[in-house]
Amino acid sequence: MPDERTRQRARLAQSETAAVYDRIAPVYDVWGLLTESKARDLALRWADIRPGEHVLEVAVGTGLAFERLVRSNPDGRTVGIDLSPGMLEKARSRLQRAGLDRFDLSVGTAEAIDEPDEAFDLLLNAYLFDLLDEPAWSGILGEFMRVLKPGGRLVMVNMTLGERSGSGLYERVYRLWPALMGGCRGVRLSGALEESGFSVERRTYLQQMLFPSEVILARKGGG
Repeated sequence: MPDERTRQRARLAQSETAAVYDRIAPVYDVWGLLTESKARDLALRWADIRPGEHVLEVAVGTGLAFERLVRSNPDGRTVGIDLSPGMLEKARSRLQRAGLDRFDLSVGTAEAIDEPDEAFDLLLNAYLFDLLDEPAWSGILGEFMRVLKPGGRLVMVNMTLGERSGSGLYERVYRLWPALMGGCRGVRLSGALEESGFSVERRTYLQQMLFPSEVILARKGGG
């Protein structure tokens, strides 16, 4: 497959992102169930959490994946950050209802993760890079590289460029009304990951309700 990374520039300014996701937080779970759940399920299988690991999720959203990370890591450290206080409030409520309390959640940005170098065995990130203009990718991937231990695993999910019939619907919606898509448009990350020093071990394409996602498993060298 050619290294075509995106066909459209990001049209939702970073300064608008938190406010948009605060507004859609009450209904995001429905969207996630209908269009993202298969990709999220696969990402969690590929994450393959081991007992006592240090795990970070960047862009937690409403906690659809984070709850499962915490359940899978009862003896480890599980940390989540998100730019949107509204999303984090939903995530925290979800974990409290589930009776889970061994986790850290806070407002934070992928551009400057407030954690020490080489702190995590696993980093999960879903539906963030499809919000960002390509020039911002390398700095964030550098942060991911910094906080992962040598040999650490990076599992990513993104809205991606459509590869099957019907998936172009969402690109057309994005062109007309980017905020309706939460600012997301199709991207491919494998090339950028390799340029940032990650080794891409797996990449697969999934389509749910015509919505196209990629799931990637990559690793930091030195393990």
